[in-house]
Amino acid sequence: MTRTAHQDLHSEQGALRGEHPGRSRNPVIKVADLAWLEFEKPDLDRAEVFARDFGFGVAARTEHELWLRGTLARSPCMVIREGRTSRFVGPAFRAAERADLDRLARATGSDVRDLDRAGAPGGGSAVDLLDPSGFPVRVVHCGEDLPALPEQAPLLLNFGTDHRRTNATQRPPREPSRIQRLGHVVLETRVFGRALDWYLDTLGMIVSDFLFLDGQRDRGPTMAFIRCDRGGLAVDHHTLAMHLGPGNGYVHSAYQVTDLDSMAAGGEYLNELGYKRSWGIGRHIQGSQLFDYWRDPDRFMLEHFADGDLFSCDLEPGWAPMSTSGLAQWGPPATRDFLGASPSPTRVRDVVQALRGDNEMDPARLLGLLKAVNS
Repeated sequence: MTRTAHQDLHSEQGALRGEHPGRSRNPVIKVADLAWLEFEKPDLDRAEVFARDFGFGVAARTEHELWLRGTLARSPCMVIREGRTSRFVGPAFRAAERADLDRLARATGSDVRDLDRAGAPGGGSAVDLLDPSGFPVRVVHCGEDLPALPEQAPLLLNFGTDHRRTNATQRPPREPSRIQRLGHVVLETRVFGRALDWYLDTLGMIVSDFLFLDGQRDRGPTMAFIRCDRGGLAVDHHTLAMHLGPGNGYVHSAYQVTDLDSMAAGGEYLNELGYKRSWGIGRHIQGSQLFDYWRDPDRFMLEHFADGDLFSCDLEPGWAPMSTSGLAQWGPPATRDFLGASPSPTRVRDVVQALRGDNEMDPARLLGLLKAVNS
């Protein structure tokens, strides 16, 4: 049999005896989705310009806050508050029911507070937590969803002998890819195992795919693609992804657009305005999404995606080796910018601190991660 670059990288293989089950037996609650992400930036005007160019709508704007949204009727995608420096603050997850907040507050010794005072459009309530990596995690139950906005209509495509479009041309407009919704966030953590168990035990999330380092599977996974557990309702392959690394920080966040043409035309629009593509266009393996990654003016990475996998609670986690070649089925090679592989004083400091600290990073793990980046 001819071996390909992707042989054994699709995660249909399951766990071995005694490996992590990928879900909690008795979670405190089961969150329904990712609600929004919270950032701080010193220049809200510049942030709004990029946001509109990338395809967000503006849900609300004050002197010190910018709330961004997609076209679908739901909560905002992102809030950017004015701050001295640019930084990711943390994610907010959506509780399925208001009563879940009370249950979560009792279990964690926290309080339920009013979201109206936080300026969230639509109001609601929230419980504020801290995950093992040190990220503030907010669980919210919103008062009401924002009304839907006009969509970018998907193009009508011809397939082989299935001709749905005749006597008409294809001319996707050169305009921003209109964001529909927030899909997922990816985080790096030095305490991967502890953080993984916290999200499964506290928020009831379940693992779609595990990745492990070559030759180190017996030490457990080093990356997990994690989805919400909505029972028989199929949901995004991952709402949160985490991987072991020398730092604790934001990697990227992903926003759904209509289709490949919306993504490509929106990418041309961004390119003409001088924004920097990090990697794309291509199709992932874990999650199967079409993807296109960009850097905003503050160097945060954001992804346009379309056509992602949807899993119900019935599917057990897959297991696959961690490698750069395993990130995509097709597309250009992953860039050093996307991989975060370019040396910098900050990265060197992270590595030194990680190897000296009380965490899950050690020389063998670090060498395994470097090997994965180059494989």
